[in-house]
Amino acid sequence: SLPGIVSPGLLGAFAALAVFPWVARAALRVWARKRAYRGYERPAKFDRNLIVIGAGAAGLVASYVAAQAKAKVTLVQEGPMGGDCLNFGCVPSKALIASARAAGVARGSEALGVRADVSVDWPVVTQRISEVIAQIEPNDSVERYEGLGVEVIEGHARLEDPWTVRVGDERLTARGVVLATGAAPVIPPIEGIGSVEPLTSDTLWETLAAMPAPPERMVILGGGPIGCEIAQALARLGAGVTVVEAAERLLIREDTEASDAIAAALRADGVDLKLGAKAIRFGRDDSGEEGGKWLELEDGSKLGFDTLLVAVGRKARLEGFGLEELGIPANKVIETNDYLETLMPNIYAAGDAAGPLQLTNAAGHQGWIAAANALASPFWRFKAHAAPIPHAVFTSPELARVGMTAAEAEAEGVHHEVTTYPLGDLDRALAEGAGQGFVRIVTPKGSDKILGATVCGAHAAEVLAEFALAMRHGLGLGKILSTPHIYPSWSEAAKNAAGRWRQAHVNPRTLRIAERFMAWRRG
Repeated sequence: SLPGIVSPGLLGAFAALAVFPWVARAALRVWARKRAYRGYERPAKFDRNLIVIGAGAAGLVASYVAAQAKAKVTLVQEGPMGGDCLNFGCVPSKALIASARAAGVARGSEALGVRADVSVDWPVVTQRISEVIAQIEPNDSVERYEGLGVEVIEGHARLEDPWTVRVGDERLTARGVVLATGAAPVIPPIEGIGSVEPLTSDTLWETLAAMPAPPERMVILGGGPIGCEIAQALARLGAGVTVVEAAERLLIREDTEASDAIAAALRADGVDLKLGAKAIRFGRDDSGEEGGKWLELEDGSKLGFDTLLVAVGRKARLEGFGLEELGIPANKVIETNDYLETLMPNIYAAGDAAGPLQLTNAAGHQGWIAAANALASPFWRFKAHAAPIPHAVFTSPELARVGMTAAEAEAEGVHHEVTTYPLGDLDRALAEGAGQGFVRIVTPKGSDKILGATVCGAHAAEVLAEFALAMRHGLGLGKILSTPHIYPSWSEAAKNAAGRWRQAHVNPRTLRIAERFMAWRRG
């Protein structure tokens, strides 16, 4: 009977069953916290709400978020404010690329009816790199962050216990700690590499500034984003550049056609590419024909060079921060859960130190999540992996991607479709003489949901932004197609690509019905 079914006891049982998973998870978290903190005595009160270790993208964003929330926050920085991005990575490399792109456009302007005699003033190029860093530097400066309410301490930070950080002779306590210790360039253990004075992205800029002209014989070890960007930029400015990559193609994680397009562009700019070439030995022979420094490849051939840039990757800075003593797992990166918590739930990790992506925008995104979770826990928590992280390689053509490539979807067994729109069909691209490239979208079979997008061509990073926004907020290609775009514009590439998907999914039966309906209306 109805009274027998809708009884307080039965309804209470159903309610208890519904809340049991939540209660169980909460209980497990409490048990895990007690187990992690066993042997440590939690302070009765704290000097600060948050301590942030590292002043790169993740650390600066974490500190900013905490200051805006009116928390008492201390930022401990050992290196320069702004970290690698401002001082050694994004900013100087894009300043160099801007000069190189101007030279490339000028040389190619004859097709547009303009003839230009291109000459490169190398000291001006390198001086401008320093000036651009100086222009952006105030945004990341100690003065700005102190003005926001952040206490900035210079020195090396080390965890003494889950709530205590020592900087020199000073002991700081906080309810939460964010580890944003960054990453450093990797020097591979190849025989003799130390004897040829290898440069990395950290030491490249000072060396280039000291040169009277672009390097005449430069070898770049590594065909990833850094290697490709620097190689093309320097070649366009007059350097002699050889890229040595052990894989069979550049940018091995990206779309194959896009990788091939960038390889062709680098060759057209004068870069010598050695693909599928493994470096096995470096050496010096100042009396030999190679002119001093040389690199021997696995096939027995030798390359002579004057300058070597190593761009084979970066590794997280993990040592010397007290992680080992606290038992916090840190193999290649600091291990975290979906909320960026380490083994000690009040200690968070963000940016290159946490991985998996070594990108400035990924570090910034993780920085605010780590700070928000540290300040709001246990009342509110944000997941770190909810947002797709776009990235770009700023060569000419640019390559930008968010989400999966078709190859990754295939490897993961995802039933998918691929829609490709050539930029040669985009009116704005044709007007600017930049019709090379494409937009490629990966979607599930029969759905307009975006699993991934790759753009290869001019302004690719800007065109990709619309796909990243759509993926973040669950918008499909139909929403992009129904949104008016400016004509003629590069942003239309996204809409036109969505239109290509729609054309491929028109139901023939629906078209036949529409044709009959229109014929009936004509009478």
